[in-house]
Amino acid sequence: MRFIIVRSLLCMEDCPEWISAEGRITSDTPAQLRKVLKKIGDRKLPVVFQSEGGEVDAAYAMGRMIRKAGLETAVGGTRLKDCPADDTRCAAAIAKDGSSAGVTYSDGAYCFSACPLAFAGGTSRVSSQWAFIGVHQITTVYNRVRISYRIEYKMVNGKKQEVSRKEVGRKAVGQSSSTKLGKKATAALTTYLKEMGVSGDLIALMMSTAPDRITIVPPADALRMGLNTDMLAYNEWPGMPLCVPGAAADAVCHGHSAVDAPAQAAAADTSEKLPASQPMDFLLMYHGNCQEECTQWISAEGDITPDTPARLKAVLKTLGDRKLPVVLQSNGGDMDAAFAMGRMIRAAGLETSVGRTRLPNCPTLNPRCKASMAKSGPTGGEVSAGGAYCLSTCTLILMSGTPRIVGYSDIGLVRPTPTEAKKFFAYVDEMGVNAGSFETMMLATSIERKDIPRSQALELGIVNGIIPYGDEPGDRLCGPDAKESLRCPRRAAAEVVPAAAAAN
Repeated sequence: MRFIIVRSLLCMEDCPEWISAEGRITSDTPAQLRKVLKKIGDRKLPVVFQSEGGEVDAAYAMGRMIRKAGLETAVGGTRLKDCPADDTRCAAAIAKDGSSAGVTYSDGAYCFSACPLAFAGGTSRVSSQWAFIGVHQITTVYNRVRISYRIEYKMVNGKKQEVSRKEVGRKAVGQSSSTKLGKKATAALTTYLKEMGVSGDLIALMMSTAPDRITIVPPADALRMGLNTDMLAYNEWPGMPLCVPGAAADAVCHGHSAVDAPAQAAAADTSEKLPASQPMDFLLMYHGNCQEECTQWISAEGDITPDTPARLKAVLKTLGDRKLPVVLQSNGGDMDAAFAMGRMIRAAGLETSVGRTRLPNCPTLNPRCKASMAKSGPTGGEVSAGGAYCLSTCTLILMSGTPRIVGYSDIGLVRPTPTEAKKFFAYVDEMGVNAGSFETMMLATSIERKDIPRSQALELGIVNGIIPYGDEPGDRLCGPDAKESLRCPRRAAAEVVPAAAAAN
């Protein structure tokens, strides 16, 4: 393994830096890491790992050094400036003083075998859904050595007593290995994981995988076991530091705290008046170049009222058998209406996500102005996860999707009142959310809005996936005019019919 201190290329000043750690972990890797930590002094630079693994004891030592230094860890590869694709950390890109500039990436990055043990040392431990953390059995290698000694004795009261012993020869006579953890090795692993705040469940996963294979740890399991503390969103990259409390919305960090999206928009542009809150409406949308790739979704934005389920039912009837994703943005509203909508979406087998839809030529604070809505058929526009929100009872609808995914958006819930609690938790259980843990979380909060981090939403089952890098909410199903491509295969396009035809 080699360590390189890298400065981000994606900025002009106050550029983030990280320690790129790539390669096999060997017995001398901890000493190399110690030198790097001494060089950075008090700076808290994240350590970005990409490694096939290596020596377990060395990984323990590295993890403890990282934890003592208070550093964060991430899984990711690093590509230095002007390096070729087959040598992403080329020597030519590293200056004589050791400085370098580059970018990190998640897609295809990996941390296998002993690497997750070193990764576990981070005070914050993140990866994306496009990187891989993998484990397998620990292999202990035993080297047999024959040692020869010259021993001198003397006789004392008729008994031989050793006077001196000197080694005069040492010869290797074989080697053996075992994947069975002895008591000492098991105790060392258990102690280390506990020290790092990782569940002992990881041991069972490791021991169930042969040493010549790798078991990829699913993101939800990594979060549940504490191996990960959060998942990177689609627009976050390995090496981003964790946001400090109260960090500005444009701060370069991951895990931004939830913000009130409408208030944020108002602060960004005061030249227009924010439209008054209105009941949820549904728009059949398309975006992209429809001569090539044109995806469709149902945009559902506004307050949930008692008659919202009826409007949703009418929309679903119009669409027939088409399973278009439902992209939500709402402050919530009527709880019983949310229950009804969630059950309709689950019965129809639709995907849900959180996103804000913007129509062309609409003002910033009225992004779905009526003037830009199509008089018939789908409306063209754009959708984005960034800054979107699904709060209060909107999250009850979100959890009904199959699948249900989220990007860089805010999710929140309000604790039910005592009279609502029974039907509230019955619905949560019906949607496959971990009702017990969910109830514990809810009962521990105030009656006001509870913001839910992505990691907790995944762990509880409120969502079961993160929107992939490069995708947006609803970016799943191609429209009828899409040209055949990898994203839009002909068979998928053939299954989609125009809204007008479905209505007839």
